[in-house]
Amino acid sequence: MAKLTESMTNVLEEDSMEQDIESPVTIHQPKLPKQAREDLPKNLNKECAKRKIQRYVRKDGKCNVHHGNVRETYRYLTDIFTTLVDLKWRFNLLIFVMVYTVTWLFFGMIWWLIAYMRGDMDHIGDSTWTPCVSNLNGFVSAFLFSIETETTIGYGYRVITDKCPEGIVLLLIQSVLGSIVNAFMVGCMFVKISQPKKRAETLVFSTNAVISMRDGKLCLMFRVGDLRNSHIVEASIRAKLIKSKQTKEGEFIPLNQTDINVGYYTGDDRLFLVSPLIISHEINQQSPFWEISKAQLPKEELEIVVILEGMVEATDQMTSSMLLCREMDFPEASTGKPGGMTCQARSSYVTSEILWGYRFTPVLTLEDGFYEVDYNSFHETYETNTPVYSAKELAEMASRAELPLTWSVSSKLDQHAELETEEEEKNQEDQNERNGDVANLENESKV
Repeated sequence: MAKLTESMTNVLEEDSMEQDIESPVTIHQPKLPKQAREDLPKNLNKECAKRKIQRYVRKDGKCNVHHGNVRETYRYLTDIFTTLVDLKWRFNLLIFVMVYTVTWLFFGMIWWLIAYMRGDMDHIGDSTWTPCVSNLNGFVSAFLFSIETETTIGYGYRVITDKCPEGIVLLLIQSVLGSIVNAFMVGCMFVKISQPKKRAETLVFSTNAVISMRDGKLCLMFRVGDLRNSHIVEASIRAKLIKSKQTKEGEFIPLNQTDINVGYYTGDDRLFLVSPLIISHEINQQSPFWEISKAQLPKEELEIVVILEGMVEATDQMTSSMLLCREMDFPEASTGKPGGMTCQARSSYVTSEILWGYRFTPVLTLEDGFYEVDYNSFHETYETNTPVYSAKELAEMASRAELPLTWSVSSKLDQHAELETEEEEKNQEDQNERNGDVANLENESKV
């Protein structure tokens, strides 16, 4: 009995073990680092299966392109001025300080060597000895004299004497080279400070682009605005479609650029950007969105890059004043074309940021004696009734609606066949009548 009980216990334990093995067990995946999650196979996680959208131009306008394996780096040095201007501020300031410090130290060393080779260091305090530079008694004083010479401070304590021709030549060289260094470095800093890149920070684009009907036509729209009271002069807008394509010959063109017409032929691309404007692109046969419907849009891999350009009003006024002064001094050299510094603002919209069937919320209201812009509603949209078909399909439906309801190719062929049958029957009847008349005439003649 005890053996039977023991054997039954063993069987039950085995059954329970089998049930435990066959029962589904929920395994909680530990939270992995970002790099480990990216290295996991795509079939482990549905989110990993979704391909990350890679922008060509980021929302802040910076191009997401890195230049690698550039072997001809000497080309950057041939245009050293532009290279310095394009550097970041911390490197630019470091080079600015280093250039002046190195030149002061270099010429300070030469001044000290001249004094040392002439023996001025051995006659310090000797009133009967005429040194090259008065009151120069070491390298520190030579360094200070170099700073005073190049920056034209002139404290009056250390001065060069007329008994030192090599010192006079060095003074001329340092003065000329110092002027060149000043012109180059100050000019570089002035250009970098006056660059209108920060002006683009107050030129804003809507977060999303929308597609809806406008004047009976399907249009792609986005909104631009200027937050400053000083306006952009001669502002213009452009748009590019970035999409890879394959030619008929099988050539693959990555990131192919296609122009999107935003009013180039009508002049609507030239803006008077005082208040926010909605830029519209009519989707017609020349549009790259001609065959794209609402259902097909999320499947497309495309990016719309918008570029707003114009001249900064403050720099335009400054340049105009300088040009006016130049015209007064040199009338024959005048071109009559004032121009300020060009400012460019960029943004982009990927497929997920294009809303089908939406419009922008109005932001301009009429107040007591002025117009007010509410930038809280600048990015807001609202849904509107919009066909889900592509512009091509809408055009085909419109063309069919303009024709008779019975119109079709088969019905037209049937109409032609019926007309031909009726004509043949008529011709047969006429022929029979003629034959009958001829037979009657012959009978009458025989009688």
